[in-house]
Amino acid sequence: MNLQQLEYIQALDRYRHFGKAAEYCDVTQPTLSTMIQKLEEELGVKIFDRSHQPIIPTEVGRRILDQAAVILIQAEQVREIVREEKDALAGTITLGILPTIAPYLLPRVLPLLERELPNLRIMFVELKTSECLEALRLGTVQMAIIASEAKETYLVDHPLYYEEFMGYVPRDSELYAEEVIRSAEVGKYHLWLLDEGHCFRDQLVRFCHLRYDPTQRHNYSRGSLETFMHFVEGGNGVTFLPELAVEQLDERHRSLVRPFALPRPTRGINLVTHHEYVRHALIEAVARVITASVPKRMLHLQPGQDLV
Repeated sequence: MNLQQLEYIQALDRYRHFGKAAEYCDVTQPTLSTMIQKLEEELGVKIFDRSHQPIIPTEVGRRILDQAAVILIQAEQVREIVREEKDALAGTITLGILPTIAPYLLPRVLPLLERELPNLRIMFVELKTSECLEALRLGTVQMAIIASEAKETYLVDHPLYYEEFMGYVPRDSELYAEEVIRSAEVGKYHLWLLDEGHCFRDQLVRFCHLRYDPTQRHNYSRGSLETFMHFVEGGNGVTFLPELAVEQLDERHRSLVRPFALPRPTRGINLVTHHEYVRHALIEAVARVITASVPKRMLHLQPGQDLV
């Protein structure tokens, strides 16, 4: 058994297709298939059920894959220790970030990263919360920025800042005449919300006690906050924005923003890493740059804000 074989079975588990897994590992399909077969012969068990299409892990194979992920992360940390020793703030990392955070945070952060950490190359990838956590488990990202606590025992949260949810309302609506939005009244309007699985949506649904309304004439699958904003500006429905998105608006569009009445729903933004990740100086440096990029009021939970 060697690390290369563990990388191969991890790739096959991810893609569930020999050709795609081989392409990802930059080897031929026969090479990948042969190496996995040799590992199965050595262990005396089948890791994958090839009779199923797409292929899936066997019951024992799932346990082997979970342990392989741990081993590969630990092996990578040996390399990270060397990188930390040579130059703590240099190298390349991959950072997962939520689609509801990236467009509003990264334009603020990137200039500071270039100035404060010029020898660090960050590959950003937009992922939902569940995808960020899985990528951290597998070691395909080294850090992630999410809008909740990770909770899994193998992950470590590094709090960054707190961000309110804001309403975005059309000019011809009753809400436009109000100074605040009351959560109990939100459900009577046509709401443009992200798909299920986005924590931005899930947190709002819980806070406002919303339920799916099959009578709504229009719904939009796989929408973005920017798309929903355009709908609202055209007089159609209501949507919600994170606080940093409001910071980017001009005065005309900011006039459509309404805060919630007390308590105001607020999400905590965290930098999350695997507990095995050893580059602590780099974690602290990245967190420091991020917190320096947001308004100081957002660094602490304010009176009247309710963490959701």
